[in-house]
Amino acid sequence: MSDAVWILGITMTKFGKHTDKDIADLASEAALGALVDGGVTMGEMGIMAFGNLMGGVSGQVVQKQIGQTGIPVYNVSNACATGATALRTVIMAIKAGEVDMGLAVGVEKLAGAGLLAGGTVGATPDVWEPSGRFGAVTPVDGRIGTETMPGVFAQIGQEYAYEHNVEADFKLFAQISEKNHAHSALNPLASYQKRFTLDEIMNDMMIAYPNTRPMCSANCDGAAAAVVVSDAKLKTLSLEQQRRAVKVSASILTTDPYEEACQVLPNVNTVTRLAAAQAYEQAGIGPSDLDLVELHDCFATAELVHYDNLGLCEPGGAVDFFKSGATWRDGSTPVNVSGGLESKGHPIAATGIANIWEICHHLRGEAGERQIEGAKAGLAHVIGLGSSCGVHILEKSGL
Repeated sequence: MSDAVWILGITMTKFGKHTDKDIADLASEAALGALVDGGVTMGEMGIMAFGNLMGGVSGQVVQKQIGQTGIPVYNVSNACATGATALRTVIMAIKAGEVDMGLAVGVEKLAGAGLLAGGTVGATPDVWEPSGRFGAVTPVDGRIGTETMPGVFAQIGQEYAYEHNVEADFKLFAQISEKNHAHSALNPLASYQKRFTLDEIMNDMMIAYPNTRPMCSANCDGAAAAVVVSDAKLKTLSLEQQRRAVKVSASILTTDPYEEACQVLPNVNTVTRLAAAQAYEQAGIGPSDLDLVELHDCFATAELVHYDNLGLCEPGGAVDFFKSGATWRDGSTPVNVSGGLESKGHPIAATGIANIWEICHHLRGEAGERQIEGAKAGLAHVIGLGSSCGVHILEKSGL
């Protein structure tokens, strides 16, 4: 018996500002949409995994709007990898043989929250006195760099250029953002659908050099949900459901291995490289087999380093890879055709599933104007500082 699992139905809401909907409303919209997309009902779900980081809402609250059937609910919180972790929770339950169908949901309301700024600290006294577990290490912010998200990822991009002795200047990072905003103009569900010129991006407000405001992820409201089904159950469904189903060829979640430095400052590179290597091995394919990639571009500088971390280029070759035009929609390895987090938006707990939604749309041939023709395989990547990394490889149904 095959232990393969499939995405049967998947939906994301419009990302942006939803003043008339609360977290439960958005989550319900996505969940019911995924059920309709898959042609199934809440009564057929054997498990629900619910991701929400900032709102304090549980999956049990959402069940009151979509159906209280007595199934187990796993409430997931895993930084920016929350949505991917919720999906993986359902996948593991199916692979374990406990259920044959389940629902994963990720939702967040962040419109008006400003930029990602985790780790912001206030003024500290001239004399530091340790106290408690986490107070036993003096804050690093302003001493050996920064802990705020724009600054952390600015450092990561600059560090990559320094270590590999490549010319990754302000203009190059702005060009990455230019690409993503151009892609989002074709995505009707993106938070921003405006194409920015390079000058507009470079001359906008500087947040943390070299990232200006358009080069930073757009915090917004949104939700995404997916119905996952076992191979055996899928074979009992209609031929149309089988045709539209998308195979989950790899589902990986990693955390940081021990490194002395990352006890103080996060290392987003190692955790992603580990996840990517395991995903390629599990799926039995390599980076050259991918037709598109949705990666975690929380800042333009992050996208550059993840070209390398995901094996899309030779080690140290991210700059040349981007300059070749490979990552544009009409390139050899399109990256963030959705517009990425910089344009599509980043409602934290929804992002992991929303990235998968984009891949599924192309593999089904349902992506409209931004469709990658003939797409058969794609990779979705998300990372949460703290740190965790989710990588999913998805493949088109053979029907």
